Amino acid sequence: MFSEIGQLIFDNEAVAKTSDFTMGLEIEMQRVDENSNLSQEPYPAAAGDEQTNPWITNDFLETMSEVVTPPAAHALDAMHYLYSINTALRTALSPGELLWPLSMPPRLPKDKREVPLAKMGPKKEAYLKEWVKRHGFSAGTPCGAHLNLSIDPHVFNLVYDNMQDRFDSKVALSNYLYAKIAQGFLRYRWVITYLFGASPVAEANYFDKDKGPTAPIRSIRQSSHGFGNPFRGDYTTVQRYVNNIEQGVKEGKLISDYEFHGAVRFKGNTNLKELPKTGVNYLELRMLDLDPSSSVGIRTNTLRFFRLLASYFIMSPGLHPEDVSRVITRADALNEEVSEEHPNDVSKYQASARAFLQSLEMYANKIQLGPEYQEEIEDLQDRVENPLTTPSAKLITHLKDGSLTEYAMRRAKRYQESALQSIRPFKGFENKTKLSADQLKHELFKGSWEPDKDKQQE
Repeated sequence: MFSEIGQLIFDNEAVAKTSDFTMGLEIEMQRVDENSNLSQEPYPAAAGDEQTNPWITNDFLETMSEVVTPPAAHALDAMHYLYSINTALRTALSPGELLWPLSMPPRLPKDKREVPLAKMGPKKEAYLKEWVKRHGFSAGTPCGAHLNLSIDPHVFNLVYDNMQDRFDSKVALSNYLYAKIAQGFLRYRWVITYLFGASPVAEANYFDKDKGPTAPIRSIRQSSHGFGNPFRGDYTTVQRYVNNIEQGVKEGKLISDYEFHGAVRFKGNTNLKELPKTGVNYLELRMLDLDPSSSVGIRTNTLRFFRLLASYFIMSPGLHPEDVSRVITRADALNEEVSEEHPNDVSKYQASARAFLQSLEMYANKIQLGPEYQEEIEDLQDRVENPLTTPSAKLITHLKDGSLTEYAMRRAKRYQESALQSIRPFKGFENKTKLSADQLKHELFKGSWEPDKDKQQE
């Protein structure tokens, strides 16, 4: 089951560190009015400066709010950050404004020119205008949940100390391990789409007439109908990843390297060209639809599952370099098929999904991760056996005249009312001060929660 690196980690009783990822979250949601239209209200002043506040910002549209958490040691810590900042955003909204809980946007106006693009400075705004020219307005409007994962330093130290004959630097080791994890997530992205896909339909004016699916599917956003440029990344190595994106820019397939929005992105240096030398610091995983059953768009158990996946990919044998491109190309095709299946149908790849989750269960049991991981795997195994328990299948039970608007608004109002009942709403962004992560933690959790407490004691 274990690779050479995995066996080394296991023999040194350090397996727990492979699931002890530092985690950050980025959750996008559209601001809407009480009539379920994109909001016409200005960016909420109490949310701070949209161009400089690192914790609440916007993306693509002026109405697309993005909540960003600081890195956290545990899934529950990340969720506490997310809940608190999400509540701060909600309490900053204008009267009557709500946060749309679905990945696919609310009905769009027929004349898209009346919806302002995000105010992000001249350079970025010029980029957004060019993006719309190339891809159309609708393609930029879906929202999602992005997870940022960073490997625990103990793993790097242990492996590097024992394998300096194989890796000439910690940067080389870092790039190798992050590429290996990225390949794993891309290889099994179709499983994630099946388990967590939650964008079965699009609302009015998203698709042009006679375009798009004719019936509900598992995930519009994760399919070719969803967000983004179809440009394919190269995940064989970090260097090839960078070379491929730079070549795409050179050939005009990408406006800039920023436009590469693959399902996984290597992060660590704002200058992409330097990334192979300075090393990847974390992965940005972009393969989750918003979960409308949660006020913050994602659930704690989902984060735990992603940490389990990343640990499994570290410990298991990876792909041979010559196989990476072929395997991921096939996985992309599988993801397209799965994303376009009807939510109520047993997946064509049910047996493969079942086998993969069984392998994960064996791994979790072997390293004794604990009951919360076993419970999550059992729940997900139920989704594989019974597609009616998947998020998209549950959502389509709420369809009314082909629309989820009534359901979405009911959820949005409920979440907003809950946020406005907060005893001590956070006001720390009003003066537009750029808070550091430590300052934010102090202001958000005075006496009520101590994120990363055990990390501080190490």
